Amino acid sequence: MKPLIGVTTASFTTDSGWEYNRAYVAIIQAVEAAGGLPVLVPISIGDEALRDIYERLDGVLLPGGGDMRPNIYGAETNPLTDNIDDARDHVEVNLTRWAFDDDIPVFGICRGHQVVNVALGGTLIQDVPSEIGTDISHNVTVPRNSRPHEVNIDPGSRLANILGTTQIAVNSLHHQSVGVAAPDACVTAYSPDGVVEAIEIPHKKFVLSVQWHPEDLYRDDPAMKRLFKAFVEAAAGGTPA
Repeated sequence: MKPLIGVTTASFTTDSGWEYNRAYVAIIQAVEAAGGLPVLVPISIGDEALRDIYERLDGVLLPGGGDMRPNIYGAETNPLTDNIDDARDHVEVNLTRWAFDDDIPVFGICRGHQVVNVALGGTLIQDVPSEIGTDISHNVTVPRNSRPHEVNIDPGSRLANILGTTQIAVNSLHHQSVGVAAPDACVTAYSPDGVVEAIEIPHKKFVLSVQWHPEDLYRDDPAMKRLFKAFVEAAAGGTPA
């Protein structure tokens, strides 16, 4: 039986809704291509209903989106922090913590990468350009499959094993990043300017997150396709990569 993969959503969209719809379609298709059954998890529901949905899931995928509420990780709000969705923060933090405790596979993408870190006790850099002062462009929105920079990957990491490389060029559509890593998390990839590009929890079945958007790359990139495949196989109860 194919594993059921819960994909979290947002409680609001752009005026047209097109950008969110496009992003979810790409995620859903990537999960399906990897052998999973994707289901969208609604945001504006009570905790009891959310828990009922969670208990039916084999894996949790946290996609990209807006910024998290900084008080969740004990910070004051930077004026450049925006597009906060409190209902989404609540749902995704709960799902991540439940899945971590139950050893249910979790895969975080962009915002989802940041959510994993915050949910497990880490912090965020609220604006990479102003706080780090990097010359690397981390927010190249068009086209979404452009690859403005490379990331360097820990050769002993699960991520390197899955991708089959220790250096890869990625797309980059974000202005925030992981700050202090969560206590259980290992940072396994950095961009050349030191931005955290991936974390994972070694002692869990599969808790891994990346700052880039593999759903926009997997069709033409076997390494990105393997990333979704490894997550879905872990959710199916297979041996983690």
